[in-house]
Amino acid sequence: MEKERLVHAGERLDDLQIKGYEIIQHPGRFCFGMDAVLLSSFVRVKRGERALDLGTGTGILPILLEAKTDGEHYTGLEIQKASADMARRSVAYNGLESKIDIVTGDIKEAALKFGAASFEVVTTNPPYMIGEHGLPNNNEALYIARHEVLCTLDDILRESAKILKVKGRFYMVHRPFRLPEILVKMCAYGIEPKEMRLVYPFADKEPNMVLVGGIKGGNPRMKVGSPLIVYEREGKYTDEVMRIHHGWEEKEHAKGESV
Repeated sequence: MEKERLVHAGERLDDLQIKGYEIIQHPGRFCFGMDAVLLSSFVRVKRGERALDLGTGTGILPILLEAKTDGEHYTGLEIQKASADMARRSVAYNGLESKIDIVTGDIKEAALKFGAASFEVVTTNPPYMIGEHGLPNNNEALYIARHEVLCTLDDILRESAKILKVKGRFYMVHRPFRLPEILVKMCAYGIEPKEMRLVYPFADKEPNMVLVGGIKGGNPRMKVGSPLIVYEREGKYTDEVMRIHHGWEEKEHAKGESV
């Protein structure tokens, strides 16, 4: 199939600025943001490991992780059929069918679908909002992506704990206002928090994202990383975010011994 046929009417191709990869997105549906990009550089997938992304949307995490890490294989699970279809077409567009699988399915049934202790790494950029918290959106696809309508934090952590191998690693980006709940529930499901980094839009503003890493069955001890500042000033990324955004970070990051 010619590449052009993979992009449907109303969709666009966005340049991921790494390894020549592009992603198919639709302006009327949920499009990836900085949170996914930052998470992709926080995650470590080592040589020979398999990673699963829960709620993959249009497949941004598996595609970026394939570009940035040395894992053997990457899988994305997505409940919305239209998003999963776009993700599969993006995988095909980039010629990554042998490295990435996109599966349509429910996070709440992930362990049944993939089996217990089947992955070394689980990642997720989940819906941040509880119920009506935040501004509800009349667009159903956007509402599902942003609010805990079809799955909750408990669903994600419960299934991740089942899916991960012992000492497997869990990575998530979320909102700081839910951090106490996140840490308590990670421990309750046997995923020990090991690493955290707060993300600030500007140096003088409050953080609006948090990157959290944990290990299934890990020992208690958490490292809090330095603040990650996104903008130096309005419209200008900091040098660190430029390195992350353009994929300039070395793959040695994927071989580290920490989370």
